[in-house]
Amino acid sequence: MNAPFDLAVAKPLAASTEQRLDIARSLLLTPFGLDDSHLARALADIRAHKVDDADLYFQYTRAEGWSLEEGIVKTGSFSIDQGVGVRAVAGEKTAFAYSDDISLASLLDAAHTVRSIGAQSQSRQVRVPSKKIALSRSLYPDLDPISTLDSTAKVALLEKVEKLARAKDPRVKQVMAGLAAEHDVVLVARADGTLAADVRPLVRLSVTVIAESKSRREVGSAGGGGRFGLAYFDDELVQQYVDEAVKAALVNLESRPAPAGVMTVVLGPGWPGVLLHEAVGHGLEGDFNRKGSSAFSGMIGQRVAAKGVTVLDDGTIADRRGSLNVDDEGQPTQRNVLIEDGILKGYIQDAMNARLMKVKPTGNGRRESYAHIPMPRMTNTYMLGGDKDPQEIIASMQKGLYATNFGGGQVDITSGKFVFSASEAYWVENGKIQYPVKGATIVGSGPECLKHVSMIGNDMRLDSGVGTCGKEGQSVPVGVGQPTMRIDGLTVGGTA
Repeated sequence: MNAPFDLAVAKPLAASTEQRLDIARSLLLTPFGLDDSHLARALADIRAHKVDDADLYFQYTRAEGWSLEEGIVKTGSFSIDQGVGVRAVAGEKTAFAYSDDISLASLLDAAHTVRSIGAQSQSRQVRVPSKKIALSRSLYPDLDPISTLDSTAKVALLEKVEKLARAKDPRVKQVMAGLAAEHDVVLVARADGTLAADVRPLVRLSVTVIAESKSRREVGSAGGGGRFGLAYFDDELVQQYVDEAVKAALVNLESRPAPAGVMTVVLGPGWPGVLLHEAVGHGLEGDFNRKGSSAFSGMIGQRVAAKGVTVLDDGTIADRRGSLNVDDEGQPTQRNVLIEDGILKGYIQDAMNARLMKVKPTGNGRRESYAHIPMPRMTNTYMLGGDKDPQEIIASMQKGLYATNFGGGQVDITSGKFVFSASEAYWVENGKIQYPVKGATIVGSGPECLKHVSMIGNDMRLDSGVGTCGKEGQSVPVGVGQPTMRIDGLTVGGTA
């Protein structure tokens, strides 16, 4: 479901963190004979050598998945993972150790290991900083989504998907559905005495159908999710996902080879914002810009996009897949304006890169798990809407491509060049949609394509809650969004 857009931001509250700290302590400290004093001791051991920063990241994750194929729930999975990551930072250098054994011995052993990063400095006495509870937002419920439906209801939900999809159209020959839920609890202790915690529910329902006609087979997919319980997937929403998946498959059954060349491209609202995420968002992450390897390096205050283009990264939208109450360094998430009316305003930062660039962290320090180091990552990245009716934008096209859904894509951070494949697209002539096309790839440069945005729709939408972002081998859940948008002079690779 394309969620309505709401700019309301939950204010940071210390009380919220206290409640989550109690949950985190009960899962991650108390069962192993640990308490806050042991965390302070480990951090003091690290700081006995000169380091700029240090933290402990405890995590407990329960995950469950179910999948249906050929009318049968064929696979189910359940896992529990827990552990602690210990990090020390000196200048640009990071020392990191992790263990799935949560114990005082393992914690102190990891602390002794990572403090070697400061071994060239003399040992010193350190004063243990006073404990302070981090501010935190309240964007989603502190619940375990796995327990919000029993196993029978989960199987029935997947069977409903299969039944509705087959009833939708006789050309639907195969249906696959998946249901996933995750209960993630984290606790962060920092060298400055900060304690933070979060309880992060995450669910997702996915639908894939294969339709066949005249010996031609095509695939359509849909789905969504977010940070709430499984009851979110009510009858109306399940029907919507099924309708979208079947429609996509049937549209592609009628598709023709995509024309190629330089042309006007109109991107639809919602999930097509993944192009913005890849082509622009990664280039605005602090680490790439600190190192000067991004196409946007050193350009703050300069025009990088057409007037009217405003891009944000916002981790504070309630219930969204990419939102967090605190990031993985204990920093409250923020609504960060990256590009405003075409002018570059700033980058997204974690603690280390913010310190080295002499700016404040932006609540974007993220990691895949306790076994990974944090780095600046996006949360929910989107473009604000404009004043044009979407139909007016399509009617303005003499000839071009109207892309409403995307599959995979990739970007070169240094040059900003990207390649994306459109999974649902239409050929437009004289302001009218003519027919669906298949095999269209959009090629361009992130910084350049934003300068050629000529019309922005008033239909800003966020995606349905399916995004996962990869960077340096780490995957994290994210959100994207945008309004209908016209870009002139993009290169389209086709099959015609």
